[in-house]
Amino acid sequence: MIPSVAGLDGNTALDGNTALDGKTALDGRTALVTGGGTGIGAAIAKAFAAAGASVAVTGRRPEPLAETVTRIESAGGTALVVPADVTDLDAMNSAVTQVTETFGRLDIVVANAGVAPIGRPVLDYEPGEWRETLDIDLTGVWTTAKATVPALVEAGGGTFIIVGSGLARVNGPNGGPYAVAKAGAGALTRLLAAELRERGIAVNELVPGPTRTPAMGPDEEEERRWQQAGEWYKEPEDVARLALYIATLPTRGPTGQVFSLAGRLL
Repeated sequence: MIPSVAGLDGNTALDGNTALDGKTALDGRTALVTGGGTGIGAAIAKAFAAAGASVAVTGRRPEPLAETVTRIESAGGTALVVPADVTDLDAMNSAVTQVTETFGRLDIVVANAGVAPIGRPVLDYEPGEWRETLDIDLTGVWTTAKATVPALVEAGGGTFIIVGSGLARVNGPNGGPYAVAKAGAGALTRLLAAELRERGIAVNELVPGPTRTPAMGPDEEEERRWQQAGEWYKEPEDVARLALYIATLPTRGPTGQVFSLAGRLL
């Protein structure tokens, strides 16, 4: 059962998610969410804070990060803005240092930051747009792992969640460099899972499926097409509930797995 979440809109009091021992599900744990200023990343950050975690949000634009933190704090949670670009390893290393110095540990990482250029034949993209997408959506996941895994090991193990995409698995047109990068992120999930299991780190992929976000839209016509194809358009909070479920699993549990809210895409 996926836990319910209080306080996702930043206006409801943080009731948390009661665990078997009476504590909130993520009480005493620290999470870092890349791309935490808007959309799915912001919703996950709010959900984790509602469940008792201290949450750091990273991204390239300080303003939306600050808005996420303000909403978390106004609901009684604990959060930190850590501006950082996932394509910059030095910046990500500094971000992790700031998180561990502030909260004392790092237990959960969500590699969510990304861009989503889609809708054109793959050869219609310019080289710069192709490289930028792979740099953020694939290499950025690797950079995030390289910066955060030592802190997860130091904490005695942890959870690493990679936000993937059903478009990486569709035999259809117009997924663009986004689909290619997300396919690579899926392979990276499996590699990291195999290599980090003995270090107490579970690595899993979360596939949201079509979701209303600033990056993906949709417009009404697009949403109608998805619905006719058997998909349902999710709110970011729907995805956050699945992320929270994955984060509450024991690190000795599932790893290298795909947790999906997509319908026909898998």
